[in-house]
Amino acid sequence: MFEERPQQEIDALMQSNPEFKKLYQRHKELDKKVLDAELGVLPIDDVTLVQMKREKLATKDRLFRIYEAQRH
Repeated sequence: MFEERPQQEIDALMQSNPEFKKLYQRHKELDKKVLDAELGVLPIDDVTLVQMKREKLATKDRLFRIYEAQRH
């Protein structure tokens, strides 16, 4: 998700900002669940999958807002 950002910045932000760390971990969890669902490994209905994708996107948006706010 933050591949183009310096890993040191992400690590420092996770240490200094508990909300960022929690959201980062949640995003990784959702990313894995969505991928597993799309591959058929995790059997879930379409409504749940859409909800997970929406939550994942909202989490990513919040992470980027926190990241950008810390940089300025």
